[in-house]
Amino acid sequence: MIPKSFIQDLLNRLDIVDVIERYVPLKKAGANYVACCPFHNEKSPSFTVSQSKQFYHCFGCGAHGTAIGFVMEHGGLGFVDAVEELARGIGVTVPRETPAPGQAQHKVAPDLYEVMQTATRYYHDQLKQSPRAIEYLKRRGLSGEIAARFGIGYAPEGWQNLETVFPNYQDAALLETGLVIENDEGKRYDRFRDRIMFPIVNVRGQVIGFGGRVLDKGEPKYLNSPETPLFEKGRELYGLYQAQKAIRAEKMALVVEGYMDVVALAQLGVEYAVATLGTATTPYHVQKLLRLTDKVVFCFDGDAAGQRAAWRALENALPHLQDGKQLRFLFLPTEHDPDSYIREHGKEAFEYLLGGEALPLSGYLLRELSAQVDLRTQEGRSALLERAKPLLTAISAPSTALLLRKEVAALAGITQAELEGLYAIKPVGAPAHRVPQKSPRRGFPGLRALLRCLLARPELARELPVEVGEEGSDATTVAALAEYLREQNFAASTAAIIQQFQGTPHEAALASAEADIMQWGADFDVVAEFHGILAKLREEQRKQQLQDLHIKAGGSVQGLNEQERERYRQLQQRS
Repeated sequence: MIPKSFIQDLLNRLDIVDVIERYVPLKKAGANYVACCPFHNEKSPSFTVSQSKQFYHCFGCGAHGTAIGFVMEHGGLGFVDAVEELARGIGVTVPRETPAPGQAQHKVAPDLYEVMQTATRYYHDQLKQSPRAIEYLKRRGLSGEIAARFGIGYAPEGWQNLETVFPNYQDAALLETGLVIENDEGKRYDRFRDRIMFPIVNVRGQVIGFGGRVLDKGEPKYLNSPETPLFEKGRELYGLYQAQKAIRAEKMALVVEGYMDVVALAQLGVEYAVATLGTATTPYHVQKLLRLTDKVVFCFDGDAAGQRAAWRALENALPHLQDGKQLRFLFLPTEHDPDSYIREHGKEAFEYLLGGEALPLSGYLLRELSAQVDLRTQEGRSALLERAKPLLTAISAPSTALLLRKEVAALAGITQAELEGLYAIKPVGAPAHRVPQKSPRRGFPGLRALLRCLLARPELARELPVEVGEEGSDATTVAALAEYLREQNFAASTAAIIQQFQGTPHEAALASAEADIMQWGADFDVVAEFHGILAKLREEQRKQQLQDLHIKAGGSVQGLNEQERERYRQLQQRS
């Protein structure tokens, strides 16, 4: 695990303007910088970066965060990868805390990437020297340009060809990267022989593995690199590095099953396709793609294997669904895969299918559940409810969960409330249980302004009362922020605060405060604003305490005990 202190130090050393300008050209606009948002299409710039506070906020789509958040969102990286990339950019090493028992920790030696790059160059050079391999790619309709774009190469026949490019064929790095296999007698030989080679590249452009396809008949048809310190197939997608720009431009990602599908689609203009690497679609795949786009289409063959792969993708996607984002499923005719379909019918026909035939996740789920049972019988409806239970209970996206519960309940001939009772799950959208209060509470409108001041000038939390004394989400966020700042001895930066509360229930309130701070003028006096709010807060608390005592006394001070009467007099004197 990465120590939290390092995250704060990293954010203090980075300049978010420098980080974002590697990907997006920024223009100075007053105290801030602006650009057209890289996360949604727009003509007028609403993406704003605060150099003084080290965060960004888009007033169009709501995207917001720190330098770490931007690299995660823009590159589709996980948190650890984003931190490592940023740390590498300023020449520092990411420290690691001792992992918990049972938690694996892998350290990748930098030279492993160079080993993979050397092998990539070798396979690429061998392709140029193999008329048979070139002829195979031409038969499949691939141009030299597309082969170069994806770094396609050829592993020649022979058992130890890599010995010609690696002087020390016994180097442990060759075994560690999966380029060679060692038998029980200690003898080594190349893993890939007489195969078209597809380099698997991570989102930073580094080769981490290979997929090798036979040219003629043979088994296995595809051979992938094994799991290595560089390559974990359940977390990677083939072609994502090349497809990122197109995914953003088209506002969608297409998930297919094979390397050749990705390359053939790109050859004919469908450049937003990626492929799983010989494994089912995993939760990591879904999360990675939903960080890049709001729409993901899974495209599978129409045969039994394709149907199984689609259902597995659906099951793994359910816990990660987000309201406002679409997951759809397209099944091609049984005689086709994406490669053959687009070659026979062309890009326009293929994209027509994507737009008109792809089923939304909800439609696919309900279709499959209904097809497995006889809804005309009580037993069939009971089986439907049983099959649907693990699927519906896995969904945390509120609107999606609500609508699917209604649909399944209707199919089973029961109410949504009955379904939720049967599953013993909390109702979606049920009104919150209100506890009667002894006296009416008036919300303090200055709490959000107080939150803005604390976010802009964290050191002001030293003057904050230990108890804010109000109810509601804003008060809860102020209290959580104050507690965090006390733990940090009031030394945390604005960027560190935003990063700390990313993904928590307080994120939305802080995001709103970020947007407001962006619009402050250069002469805005944060300290004066803060002290004014505190004064109003204290006055509101005084009035509330007086009202509470007045209600308790029943309109007469005589109804209070001696201590309460003294408190009542003190509060009146402050007015």
